[in-house]
Amino acid sequence: MKSWNSRPVPQLAGSMAALSLHETSSGAVRPLPVQDSASMYVCGITPYDATHIGHAATYVAFDLLNRAWRDAGQSVSYVQNVTDVDDPLLERAVRDGVDWRELAVEQTDLFRADMEALNVLAPEHYIGAVESIEWIVPQVERLVAAGLAYSVPGSDGEPSGDIYFSVEAASTPAAGGTHDGGSVAVGGTREGAAVAVRAADDGAWWLGQVSGLTPQEMLPVFAERGGDPDRAGKRNALDPLLWRVAREGEPCWSGATLGAGRPGWHIECTVIAQRFLPVPFTVQGGGSDLVFPHHEMGAGHAYALSGIEMARHYVHTGMVGLDGEKMSKSKGNLVLVSKLRAGGVDPVAIRLAILAHHYRSDWCWTDGVLAEAKERLLRWRQALVDTRPGSAAALVSGVRAALAADLDAPRALAVVDRWAAAQPASGTRPADRHSGLDSAVVTDALEALLGVVVQP
Repeated sequence: MKSWNSRPVPQLAGSMAALSLHETSSGAVRPLPVQDSASMYVCGITPYDATHIGHAATYVAFDLLNRAWRDAGQSVSYVQNVTDVDDPLLERAVRDGVDWRELAVEQTDLFRADMEALNVLAPEHYIGAVESIEWIVPQVERLVAAGLAYSVPGSDGEPSGDIYFSVEAASTPAAGGTHDGGSVAVGGTREGAAVAVRAADDGAWWLGQVSGLTPQEMLPVFAERGGDPDRAGKRNALDPLLWRVAREGEPCWSGATLGAGRPGWHIECTVIAQRFLPVPFTVQGGGSDLVFPHHEMGAGHAYALSGIEMARHYVHTGMVGLDGEKMSKSKGNLVLVSKLRAGGVDPVAIRLAILAHHYRSDWCWTDGVLAEAKERLLRWRQALVDTRPGSAAALVSGVRAALAADLDAPRALAVVDRWAAAQPASGTRPADRHSGLDSAVVTDALEALLGVVVQP
C-alpha cells in the first residue's frame, strides 16, 4: 500500500543525547538502547472515518520519536498498518450504502493527506490488512498445529470453525502466573505481571505482561474493545480471535486449512511487524486504548510464533477529549483534522496545539487550545525576522534535552517561547545586527526536531 510524501528532514550540527521513554509494562521511564538503528511499529487506523485529533496526537507523538532517533544518528525502520477490513468498516459501509472497499480507500487517502499536512514522516512500510492475509494464514496454521490455537464449534447462530488463540496454552507459568484451570486464571497479580518480565528480560509472555491488569480487570475491557468473552465454546473467556470463518454477506479470503474467512485484529499487526521489522523491534506504539487487549494479545502471538518478545519497549499516548469526554468515533464527538484544514486552519498550528500537551497526558481539545497555538506560531515567526546573533545554539540544545527526556514536547515549546521572547521586536534591530545564520539554524531545528515548519 502506498504511503505518503515526507518533507526532507534538515540536518543539524551535533546530535540528540541518549533517549529515555516511559515503558508501559514497567510503568517507568527507561533508556532506549543506543544503537546504529532503531525500529518502530505504530498501529494504524481502521479507515471507516476521517482522522480526528486523537489519531493525530498519536502519530505526531511517534513522529517526535522518529525525528529524535534520526537526530541521534540512528537509521529508523518504521512500519504502520491499515486495518482495511474489520467489523466497524463493514458496518459503516452498510449504514451508508457504499462498498466497503471504496470507503476504505477514500478514508485512507484522507488520512494520508492529513499526515502529510501535519508533517508526519511516512513509515517505510505502510501495510493493509487485506494485503497481509496471505502472510497471516500460514502463521495461524502454525499456532493451531502447535496446540496454541483451536477451532470453536458453532452455536447461537455462529458457524463452526472460528479459530481462537489459547492464552493459557501460550502463557509461561513460571514467569507470569498460574494455570489452575479457571476460565480467567492466567497472569497472576498486577505486580508480578508487569515487573517480572523486565527483570528477567527473557522474552517470556503471559497474559498481563504488557497491561499489568489482572484477568478480572481484563474482562470488561476485553468486551468493550472488540473481544467476545461470552462466545460459547471458547476455552478461556479472554481468548482472542485469530481467524473468523466466512459469514454470509461478509468479505472473505482463502484460509487454506482454516477455511475461507478473514483475520482477527491482533494477529494482523503481529504478522506485519514480524515480517518487516527485527525480532524483537525497539518500540511498539499506539494510543493507551490499545494496551489491552490489542498490544497484550499481539505480544502473546509474537512470542508464540517466534519464542522471542515482540518489542523491547511499549509506549502509549494519552486520550484526547472534547468537552470533558473522550473523543471517539462511537460517540461522534470528533474534531477532524481534514475539517480544520478545510476551514483554513494552518496545519502547523494544529501540530503545535498537539505538541503543547505531553504525549502521555489525557487532555481536551478546545477553541482556546487552538487559539494559543496560532498565537505561538505567530510569535515564533515574528522572532525569526530579527534574530540575535548566537541565540540559536541554546535553543537547539534545550529542545534536544527536552525531547531526550521522555519526548517532553511542552518543555521543548517553552524553550522556543523563551528564545522568541528574547528576540527584539520586529524592525527595532539594525539590519547588520540580525543573524541570518541563527535564524536559519532555528528554522531548521524546529522542523528537524519538532516537525514545525515556521516559514510560511
